[in-house]
Amino acid sequence: MEKEIDARGLLCPEPLLLAKNEMDQMPQGGTIKVLVSTQAARENITRLAESRGWAVEVCSEGEDIVIVLKK
Repeated sequence: MEKEIDARGLLCPEPLLLAKNEMDQMPQGGTIKVLVSTQAARENITRLAESRGWAVEVCSEGEDIVIVLKK
């Protein structure tokens, strides 16, 4: 299962809360792609995911930051 969250333009803690809600519902083997526009959102989501044992990949697409979380 793959889910995409577009949190571009949102200020923390909104992107973090959106990602957390999806992480809580995602079954094993799922992937969440989170689009954010700030370094603070990237850092907070990455920290949360890693603390829960998720694999995290971060890349840039233009001005956007793409965070891929894999359970």
